[in-house]
Amino acid sequence: MPSVVGLLEQRAPAARRRVDELREEASRIKAELAEAEQEWRDFEVKRCVRTDSC
Repeated sequence: MPSVVGLLEQRAPAARRRVDELREEASRIKAELAEAEQEWRDFEVKRCVRTDSC
């Protein structure tokens, strides 16, 4: 019968890969969010300038 430590060690690489994948995804989403927020700010500025309703 395998030991608990042995079982944990077997699962560790997959868990590490999943953590790395999620970190990459979070980084990508953070970058997309920053881009979308900038687009929204640009829109608000243009609307404010065009309609003079800041």
